[in-house]
Amino acid sequence: MRIAVFSAKPYDRRFLEAAARGTHDFTWIEARLDPSTARLAEGSDAACLFVNDRADAAALEVLAAGGVKLLALRSAGFNHVDLVAAQRLGLAIGRVPAYSPEAVAEHAVALILTLNRNIHRAYNRVREGNFALDGLLGFDLHGRTVGIVGTGQIGTAFARILRGFGCRLLGHDPQENADCIALGLAYRPLEELLAEADIVSVHCPLTPATRHLMDAARLGCMRPGAMLINTSRGAILDTAAVIRALKSGRLGHLGLDVYEEEEKLFFEDLSGTVIADDVFARLLTFPNVLITGHQGFFTEEAMRAIADTTLANVARFAEMGQPLHPVA
Repeated sequence: MRIAVFSAKPYDRRFLEAAARGTHDFTWIEARLDPSTARLAEGSDAACLFVNDRADAAALEVLAAGGVKLLALRSAGFNHVDLVAAQRLGLAIGRVPAYSPEAVAEHAVALILTLNRNIHRAYNRVREGNFALDGLLGFDLHGRTVGIVGTGQIGTAFARILRGFGCRLLGHDPQENADCIALGLAYRPLEELLAEADIVSVHCPLTPATRHLMDAARLGCMRPGAMLINTSRGAILDTAAVIRALKSGRLGHLGLDVYEEEEKLFFEDLSGTVIADDVFARLLTFPNVLITGHQGFFTEEAMRAIADTTLANVARFAEMGQPLHPVA
């Protein structure tokens, strides 16, 4: 099949070409999908999209008019796709429901350890010849209470790791997970979890119900000085409310691998430009905030799995008219 790959980076090309083994004809498009770039896929059978491609109704109409019949998502989430418009236009959608839960879970733990032990600050100090320990005091993870919001595959992998640290585990999810319960996790209503947890890590998808799930009221339920980690989707946090919680001291630490307006920033080298996002710039001023650029998924194993599953969706669609992992 002819596949137009949007938001194509060198690593996307490496892993997709290795998985395809010459069976597909790729068009590599560095630009993100939006209504103005959708025409670049003209003549393609499938458009391969990543998390910050804007598959709104206007873009989908251009894709469909150009011959695209399948949206092959290189992600588990599909909140960036107008599902109603896709159905109206007859566009099938395939996604990658699981690639490496451990990759994201391990990155969340890396954020926790870095923030807690001030590794990022210590690294800079040592490079400057400053070996003082003042300001670098952390706490033992052993015996701490960790709240996990969203106990799907990633949340379960995260729980497994934190259990190894000797943490007490609490969870919140509309659907209780037997694997998490077997790890000793106790389910709680969200407000109770927030009130008890020393660390809260978010691992739920972005839906209308979870948008700004962590708003001012929920942040106000958290223990003073608690740590909040988000490696899921940026809009699950109300960023303005988070900044107020940081300023007041309600939040002791914040670790983000995602950001509410990240599509304007992440996956690009902006080191030679002025970042115009004042909210993001404000976050960077806090010494107790650590932000990475949506790299939680970025491991060899995960990239291979994403490429394999994406092309399995394409192959099944070519054979049977339906991707292997359709978006319901």
